[in-house]
Amino acid sequence: MKKMTAAAIYARISSDQTGEGLGVQRQLEDCRRLAKDRDWVIAGEYVDNDVSAYSGKPRLAYERMVGDIVERRIDAVLVYHLDRLTRRPVELEHFIDVCTVAGVDVTTVTGDVGLGNDNGLLIARITSAMAAAESGRKSARIRRKMLQNAQMGKPNGGANRPFGYESDRITIRDAEAAIIREVVSRYLDGESLNSLTRWMNEKAVPTSGVADSWSVRTLRPILISGRIAGLRDHHGKTVGPAVWPGIITPEQHETVLDTFASRHIERRPPHLYLLSGLLRCGRCGNTLVTTSPRGVRRYTCTRTPGSSGCGQLSINASMLEEFIAPAIVLRLESPEIGPVLVARAEPGQHPEQLGEVVRAQQAMLQLAAMLGAGELTRAEFLEARKAAAARHARAVKRLDRVAGIRLFDGWASEGAAHMSAWQQLPLARRREIARTVLTSAVVQPRPRGARVLDPTRVELVWAT
Repeated sequence: MKKMTAAAIYARISSDQTGEGLGVQRQLEDCRRLAKDRDWVIAGEYVDNDVSAYSGKPRLAYERMVGDIVERRIDAVLVYHLDRLTRRPVELEHFIDVCTVAGVDVTTVTGDVGLGNDNGLLIARITSAMAAAESGRKSARIRRKMLQNAQMGKPNGGANRPFGYESDRITIRDAEAAIIREVVSRYLDGESLNSLTRWMNEKAVPTSGVADSWSVRTLRPILISGRIAGLRDHHGKTVGPAVWPGIITPEQHETVLDTFASRHIERRPPHLYLLSGLLRCGRCGNTLVTTSPRGVRRYTCTRTPGSSGCGQLSINASMLEEFIAPAIVLRLESPEIGPVLVARAEPGQHPEQLGEVVRAQQAMLQLAAMLGAGELTRAEFLEARKAAAARHARAVKRLDRVAGIRLFDGWASEGAAHMSAWQQLPLARRREIARTVLTSAVVQPRPRGARVLDPTRVELVWAT
């Protein structure tokens, strides 16, 4: 009797602004039709709606599907297009490895690629690289648009309205504004944030977000934000006046910030962690915090009142930093650092140096396309890419210098980064560089019985 093929269907859309899931529904319908045409049994449907495949944020359905592939519950994967599966080359390579071991093939509705042969793998890798490049360019455009909006004082988007304002993010909501003014007054009179959150919960003041009750974690950002003073913040810094009216005065806002700093400056420990703020829990997506139980530095997912952490993941900080630091240095030496510098350069400034970097990037992409089309042999490709990469490195160094970004300043010789020089840098400088090139890192739970760091536990999400 012929064995039936058990197929998994994966569907994803990055942004579902209506919340109706119509994009993934169309993908599912097309994949179901293809499964029926091939007489395959659908073993499961895995859907990540409104989740980017480029950002590096956890995709729960995708991870569940990979787990089922590892457990040999799936014979084939159906997806509408390869970029629905992943837009990141490093993730594609991991997926290929998993499918190869399990003997699982991937079929797309568009028929653009299959992973069952060398040509299919080559095309998939080129497609993934170009999708990542396009996602990087799109991210840069969005960041620049957000900066422009901030400089014009316009409100940002988001699912939740800001507390104190109506859904248009401009009109003051009087009842909540009165609460904010009282909180500010009492805080400046010496009352603690813990006391103020208890008072707000006792009064049953509703939040404007998803939290059911108030906590220090939800109140603090409101209290110290420039928004309530009619100021526009961007990445934690005030960039100018906003188009909406303030609930308190700018002078009161400055007094709040000074008071907050004076109350916390004595308690703030020195920065001893390279990656604080950059790590996320692979179980729940929560940001890992720094801890030091029994004097051992660790990054930990904590579960406390008002937080969304699972409390089920902890990793040795020194071990993790020793693994990630060389990857950061290698990233600085790679062609992928070019888009980072392009994104950080001021729009409209340094057109000559920006043009050099962009042209060098395009040349390397063109070489990959020529290899895929059979216009170059592998030996010709490697030789040409070596020259293109050297040209790109020189262009990156010039842009870094003239744009004042200074990623390589004071420690890298001729634009090359080396571990020995990295280790001599002050921790503050290494933290600054890490935050420039690394958006985040997702840490997965430790396999049972493991005593050393498994590199597959850590997924690096690079800045683009």
